[in-house]
Amino acid sequence: MQATNGFMKALKCRECGREYPLTATHVCEFDFGPLEVVYDYATIKKSLTREAIQRREQTMWRYRELLPVAKEPTVGFQVGYTPLVRADRLAERLGVRELWIKNDTVNYPTLSFKDRVVSVALSRARELGFTTVACASTGNLANSVAANAAAAGLRAYVFIPADLEQGKIVNSLIYGAQVIGIKGHYDEVNRLCAEIAGKYGWAFVNVNMRPYYAEGSKSMGFEIAEQLGWKLPDHTVIPMASGSLLTKIHKSYQEFIKLGLVSSADYKVHGAQATGCNPISSAQKAGLDFFKPVKPNTIAKSLAIGTPADGFYALKVMRETGGAAEDVTDAEIRDGIKLLAETEGIFAETAGGVTAAVAKKLIASGKIPAKDSVVLCITGNGLKTLDAVVGHTGVPREIRPSLREFEALLTVDDIAPVNA
Repeated sequence: MQATNGFMKALKCRECGREYPLTATHVCEFDFGPLEVVYDYATIKKSLTREAIQRREQTMWRYRELLPVAKEPTVGFQVGYTPLVRADRLAERLGVRELWIKNDTVNYPTLSFKDRVVSVALSRARELGFTTVACASTGNLANSVAANAAAAGLRAYVFIPADLEQGKIVNSLIYGAQVIGIKGHYDEVNRLCAEIAGKYGWAFVNVNMRPYYAEGSKSMGFEIAEQLGWKLPDHTVIPMASGSLLTKIHKSYQEFIKLGLVSSADYKVHGAQATGCNPISSAQKAGLDFFKPVKPNTIAKSLAIGTPADGFYALKVMRETGGAAEDVTDAEIRDGIKLLAETEGIFAETAGGVTAAVAKKLIASGKIPAKDSVVLCITGNGLKTLDAVVGHTGVPREIRPSLREFEALLTVDDIAPVNA
């Protein structure tokens, strides 16, 4: 089949394989399976070479043939290509040879990986003629839809649980979006949004635009492979809310292998959740290929999805790659945030604390061997979730403007040389 829309071929049901036109639709009408974009890889292989990629701007759009827009992107030109940080101090603390942090705490413009998916979804929404965009969100997605819609001149509605962190609420309101707080958890917000999308015909990035939106996550995996020198890490630890990011990073690795951009490798993909919302990790640890929905109760609100849309597929990816899942308590999440900050100077939100703390458990248990290379996907900035750590970081020591009072605070450790 020839490509019918740029490098895209069709939307395809992940269950029965039926194909659909490249419109704003997301479920198969026969078995209700989710739809996914499929590409013309034979054509892509002719233009997407290492050399071609490296000549392009350092944004996620350097991989544009593998992202679902028909023409040039119109939203989020500066998104992506965030740092891959060699984390030697953290590696030493965790007891592993080689550790890297994919640092989306500095992604443009709203400091989370959601800017990747939103730039794709809104670019595609504009191609399809939409002028109003919307989302159901646990926070970061709302921020990104609001900001990118403002920059693109689109009307935006964002629907969030009313009890979100104040930082994320303000970070949506400031851009002029219509912010609707729902008195309920995310799954209830999502159900309402499905009804609204059906009635009003807006471009809901994670409802009717979901097949395009989700593909944006692949750019994180593409960047990891390129920034590692065109190779794949032995292990990738990824936070799971819906489970989509984990499945798409796996897809990105497979696409690079298919196109000959990296060599085939025996890599493992691991999932990280909070114990207070662990439907996927609980199922994986029990050896199940299905999950049981849960009611979230965790400080990691960005991961608080009790009925994850891609949970089944995340379990499948971990099973196929030999990966594992783990979950951590609220106290362990805070410790993970502090560990990242104290060793590498990276202040992550609660999802980053989950990822770091889960990596610690997986390394300690031997599921990630000490001799292997590991990438941690850190997806959002800690300035958004200050509520989670306030009261757990200590307080400033106060003195009057006096050298004598300052010196009275000092201990032997304070004046000892610091080892590099």
